[in-house]
Amino acid sequence: MIIETGLWGGVSQPPCVLESFERAVGRQPGALAVSDPEHQLTYHELAAWIARIIGLLREASVGPGDTVAVTGPRSAAIVAAAWAVVGAGATYLPLDSNFPRKRLGYMLAESGAKVLLHTGPDPELPAPRRVSIPAWTEVERMAGAGLTFVPCTPDTPVYVIYTSGSTGNPKGVTLPHSCIDNMAHWQRHHSVRQDLRTAQFAPLNFDIWFQETLSTLGGGGSLVIMPEELRQDPIELLDWLARERIERLFLPCVALHMLATAATAFDSLANLALREINTAGEQLVCTPAIKEFFQRLPECALNNHYGQSESHTVSVHTLAGESSSWPALSPIGLPLPGCEILLDTAEPGDSQIGELLVAGSPLSLGYLGQPELNAQRYVQVARTAHGHTRAFRTGDLVSVENGVLHFLGRTDDEVKIRGYRVNPLEIEACLGRQPGVVEAVCVPVSMGAGSRQLRAAVTVAATAEFDAATALAALREELPWYSVPPSITVLPALPRTPSGKADRAAVARLLAPGNRSAVAADAGK
Repeated sequence: MIIETGLWGGVSQPPCVLESFERAVGRQPGALAVSDPEHQLTYHELAAWIARIIGLLREASVGPGDTVAVTGPRSAAIVAAAWAVVGAGATYLPLDSNFPRKRLGYMLAESGAKVLLHTGPDPELPAPRRVSIPAWTEVERMAGAGLTFVPCTPDTPVYVIYTSGSTGNPKGVTLPHSCIDNMAHWQRHHSVRQDLRTAQFAPLNFDIWFQETLSTLGGGGSLVIMPEELRQDPIELLDWLARERIERLFLPCVALHMLATAATAFDSLANLALREINTAGEQLVCTPAIKEFFQRLPECALNNHYGQSESHTVSVHTLAGESSSWPALSPIGLPLPGCEILLDTAEPGDSQIGELLVAGSPLSLGYLGQPELNAQRYVQVARTAHGHTRAFRTGDLVSVENGVLHFLGRTDDEVKIRGYRVNPLEIEACLGRQPGVVEAVCVPVSMGAGSRQLRAAVTVAATAEFDAATALAALREELPWYSVPPSITVLPALPRTPSGKADRAAVARLLAPGNRSAVAADAGK
């Protein structure tokens, strides 16, 4: 039964992101807008580059209703191209050049992209027309036209982004201005300042790229593009953050954990200018390393964002007070302005736990060319107290405790052991507090005859001495008996999904009975 929770972010009337950028250009034309290893561009210069690309798109007869793909390494040129596509009234399609050509070709064909903008050599992908993004040096020499954007409406698409699909092909989801304008406006006003110097960390085809880029440049901040080689080197990343005086950072949870762990090697973090870190992507576990990191950065806030590709940011929880007192599992907090939270309470009489449904401003327009999937995930609901009749089924199981949302897992991964509901995230948080543990994953494993058993896997710091029996004893002191796995397996590394999350299905296969690759590392029986 779908019920209203009373969780409503309030009325939202955000300006169009294009208008916000135009105001920033007019207010501070000489301020630094974007930098990468090759460019240091002011707002006036970035606007000139955008205007030049818009001119090329108009020469290619691109306008409202068209889709334009953009590919190339993360750079100032890509930032200019993205603003140009949206400013021309078209829908922006980011393509990660590291993806297989067959996958990119599928995205281009299904989206109906009219033009492919690219940096560097011609990628020779199957687009009706390929156009090279002009270099800044070329734009700089020309007396270009002024910046003129096509007016937007709430339903005008901003971008289409592809996520993994169950059929083997990725599925495209289209986000309109009503969602993106709302997110960017909220982000500017939720941050400690609108003009923060912000790192551009997210890959081109991740929705967080838009949060970094649109909220920063719409608020008069400076967007600093992180060199790609730092993504897997948290020590060098910390040095870069200090040198560049980065104030705001958007990180997936796994990257935050890596950064906090790396920071333990530094005697002092006083050279960091960080004022806020925003994290998302999976359950935020406040490990001892993360708590210590923020204890050493008392002026830096930690915000836990919740959302999905189909809605972008839905809710936020700011961890306040002494980090040592933070909960192991961070809540996902309260909804953004314009967002209403509904619950599908599958179990009769339990009105505080259920599948989370999102209504209001965050909703996307739906999946491209998939009417059956749209009917399953974007459902009609009885008119809510705030006038919403359409909601998105997230597939996420949540609870409402004292008016605050808590993430419990996926509805299709709900775990019951001997009739008891078990939260693997709670077990992982307990394991993460054990000496030497770097990461922990707990998954249900089929034991045959319809029964399931909890299995846990951890990775351990190279210099640490990990004792599985001691860790299991600690779990027995904190958790009910049915939440304690019978053993813990130490793995050299956790398998990962393309987005960097722990691949739970792969872990479950590794820990399945009879898998000899895991037996040798098994401990604690």
